[in-house]
Amino acid sequence: MSELPADQQATVEALADALRSRGLRLVTAESCTGGLISAACTSLAGSSEWFERGFVTYSNEAKTELLGVPTRLIEQHGAVSEAVARAMAEGALGRSRAQVAVSVTGIAGPGGGTPGKPVGTVWLAICRSAGLTRIGSPVTTAVLLHGSGDRAAVRRQTVLKAIQALLDALT
Repeated sequence: MSELPADQQATVEALADALRSRGLRLVTAESCTGGLISAACTSLAGSSEWFERGFVTYSNEAKTELLGVPTRLIEQHGAVSEAVARAMAEGALGRSRAQVAVSVTGIAGPGGGTPGKPVGTVWLAICRSAGLTRIGSPVTTAVLLHGSGDRAAVRRQTVLKAIQALLDALT
């Protein structure tokens, strides 16, 4: 992803400005996007000022080993769930020097969908460190996305929505 579409480029630049102006750093925890959010962020020159690190945790074991997502949480809710997306974002924040985290876990397709979780189902979570909240503890928000189209389209839509959600959370 060396060159971004114009709309994505503008959103990433706005995110970079928002993070840089606040002195914040970002960490990503990605499953279904396989690092595409990190790639979009680091496609900008100077991203080392605001992008701290990214975790690609495609397997359930990686979610547990790298992010500390409890195995029982995955067993109870499934990897594609609000609970796991929240745990991924919180785990990434806790295992980095960043102040803002984004996570995504979903079913990009073409297979893997079920009636309750069809292809295109993606959970996105954003966690902000305690220092950025009024209550003095980390705050995590999550949103359910419904992507459409083929695998590539679902992944592209997820990247754009994640970057926009981060920007919205900061402005």
